[in-house]
Amino acid sequence: MKLDKLEVIITTPPAPGWGGRYWIFVKLTTDTGVVGYGECYASTVGPAAMEAVIGDVFGRHMAGENPENIEMMFRRVYSSGFTQRPDLTVMGAWSGLEIACWDILGKDRGRPVHALIGGMVNDRLRAYSYLYPTRAHHKLPDFWVNAEASAEAAKDYVARGYTAVKFDPAGPYTIRSGHMPSMRDISRSADFCAKIRGAVGDRADLLFGTHGQFSTGGAIRMGAAIEPYSPLWYEEPVPPDQMDSMAEVAAAVKIPVATGERLTTRAEFAAALRGGASILQPALGRSGGIWETRKIAALAEVQNAQVAPHLYAGPVEWAANIQLGAAIPNLLMVETIETKFHAALIKNSLVVDNGYVPVPTAPGLGIEFDEDLARAHPYTGTGLHLEMQAAPVSYQEENVFEGGAPVRD
Repeated sequence: MKLDKLEVIITTPPAPGWGGRYWIFVKLTTDTGVVGYGECYASTVGPAAMEAVIGDVFGRHMAGENPENIEMMFRRVYSSGFTQRPDLTVMGAWSGLEIACWDILGKDRGRPVHALIGGMVNDRLRAYSYLYPTRAHHKLPDFWVNAEASAEAAKDYVARGYTAVKFDPAGPYTIRSGHMPSMRDISRSADFCAKIRGAVGDRADLLFGTHGQFSTGGAIRMGAAIEPYSPLWYEEPVPPDQMDSMAEVAAAVKIPVATGERLTTRAEFAAALRGGASILQPALGRSGGIWETRKIAALAEVQNAQVAPHLYAGPVEWAANIQLGAAIPNLLMVETIETKFHAALIKNSLVVDNGYVPVPTAPGLGIEFDEDLARAHPYTGTGLHLEMQAAPVSYQEENVFEGGAPVRD
């Protein structure tokens, strides 16, 4: 069995657009007719350029290869052009292609992917969700800075069985280096924690996100303000390449530090562990794929750290996250995005049941991908999957972070 054909499908989700402006799916077909799907987490270049990168990675390092030879293909890609270092764009392309290889292998053998990477450890995975509007009076963009509305949404998620909810009221992420939060941002963040904790009590963990925007001192100040509400994690308190700064924050704040959505390969995740992270958040469509992230989980296990796969993408990456989560003993939880479009793209083959994701046992990734639906929603915009604010934060006006939802073109 050899890898024979590649197709790239770029899909845009309908409004409100949870999961980014577009999702990049790859379809691999072998010379024996087995089809596998993967998802490349959006990178630093636009969709057309990313499609060219995906095609180059496949044609140069994978075409004609046995899809079993994951490690050999990874070494080719990782070493391409005399590099042997993490490259976010190339690894994003490889990750989706690698996921598709596992889908092929599982389907060819009639087994789920988790059975091929160590077997099932967890038959259902604890799920968490970002807080999105849940009631008619939750209006955007005001919802993102309204602690009362977020507390209501948290209460609604807990009523559906969720035992952890994520929110990030600390202001927008910007292209600037790490900054000191304004006192208004600190007060609003503490207010969010207080009101959400008051709404859910001890029925759910609070997951506090910041998108890597603070200076070291600013992260420590923010951490001190939210500590009384016992968040389960403090996500990306400093920029993702500032591991020494993260170590200072981890030592000063009594909240576990989480990071990983912008990291790739075990090289960067090992540095994060050395920098004090105790919860790793790989996005499998970027982190190196299923096999590389299995190695990342093993590194974390040695350090008594846990893994919570990140998701701000489409449902194929979600499926890969779930297959990995089923097979690792140090899984903490998996991120979910429940929209009708996510569900429809995989024909409801993955679900959240009372706050947990049952692990599918169907072959491959365990999903039924609706290729026709994906192709029926092509991306026609010009923006990137996510974009950072160019203007600096304000120390006079309200800073509003729009919850990761892209501004519609």
